[in-house]
Amino acid sequence: MSGFENFGKRATLSDEDRMECGICWHVYDPAAGDPVWQIPPGTPFSRLPDDWRCPNCDAPQEKFMRVGGDDG
Repeated sequence: MSGFENFGKRATLSDEDRMECGICWHVYDPAAGDPVWQIPPGTPFSRLPDDWRCPNCDAPQEKFMRVGGDDG
C-alpha cells in the first residue's frame, strides 16, 4: 500500500505510526507529540483531537499519510 492510500484512514494506524503532511511534509511523530498543539509525547495520531491540524501549514488530518518504514 502506498502512503497516499492512507489519507483519512485513522483506524488502520498503529500507535507508533509516524504521519506526514501531504501539503508541507511536516512529520507527526507520536514519540515527540506536538508542542504547538500541546499534545504530549506518546500520543498516537489516531488519538489526536478531532480539531488537530498540521502545526506547520494548518492542513486537516485527512491530508496526512503514513510514513513508510524499513520493516515493510
